Amino acid sequence: MKSSVKNIKLNSVDDLFSTEESRQDANREKVMEIPLVELYPFKHHPFKVVDDERMLDTTDSIREYGVLVPAIARPREEGGYELVAGHRRKRGCELAGLKTMPVIVRNLDDDAATIIMVDSNIQRESLLPSERAFAYRMKLEALKRQAGRPSKENCDQLGHNSIGKRTVDIIAETSPDSRNQIQRFIRLTELIPELLDMVDNRKIAFNPAVELSYLKSHEQTMLLDAMDSEQATPSLSQAQRLKQFSRDGKLTEESMLAIMSEEKKSDLDRVTLNTTTLRKYFPKSYTPQKMEQVILKLLESWSRKRQQEIDR
Repeated sequence: MKSSVKNIKLNSVDDLFSTEESRQDANREKVMEIPLVELYPFKHHPFKVVDDERMLDTTDSIREYGVLVPAIARPREEGGYELVAGHRRKRGCELAGLKTMPVIVRNLDDDAATIIMVDSNIQRESLLPSERAFAYRMKLEALKRQAGRPSKENCDQLGHNSIGKRTVDIIAETSPDSRNQIQRFIRLTELIPELLDMVDNRKIAFNPAVELSYLKSHEQTMLLDAMDSEQATPSLSQAQRLKQFSRDGKLTEESMLAIMSEEKKSDLDRVTLNTTTLRKYFPKSYTPQKMEQVILKLLESWSRKRQQEIDR
């Protein structure tokens, strides 16, 4: 039999003389100094990067010690790199006047990148409800895609993975929140942006917000008008009734106003000053915070004067 020369594979000189250790080192992840202009934010990144006091602390730390933990990024088809973890560090580098930052580059698909992006941020205590809500939703959807389509006998709205665990249970294993709390956070993503902003600003409490998330979008918009008219936000009891009225198909503008106009126990000891009413006493340039400061100073002066009259 004739031997086929085509089947003979010759090793390169580099392969012949390289050691196993050097070959493993070649495949090992390395930290690279990448220009900041080549780093792009993760698509639909749910975490806000704000120039607040914490960012100033991060910037000062970077100026003094550099970036201690490298960011993680993946190559972009359009060129450059998409940040997976390290958005705040990048902003800190920009404020510190740096041109590059240390980055570990990995080839990650969308779902793997999403999971890393969420896991690297979700432990932060300072997260806004909206940030936590959309982060959990993104990770839930990524895990469901990774697990594949669930079988009919195991099917539910949250999905199962190949070993029979509910996807939300997997998220809870590496998250600071319980399974039920994660589900409740994900409900917040059903709120219209205006209501979700009010949750972030603590104008609407978390538990009522979860109940309000079951209202249809047009009903939530109608609620904004009712809240403005009554200068009030729903209590948990009111939000639950609004939800039930919506389910029963009975939530009208009249029924909503009737619920929102009810006097809450917490309102019995509350004095509400309408901003529109107060505006005529202040310059247009005064912010609500500045107006509050002036009012408190006037009240302190009035209280001292009143006490002096009593003491006479």
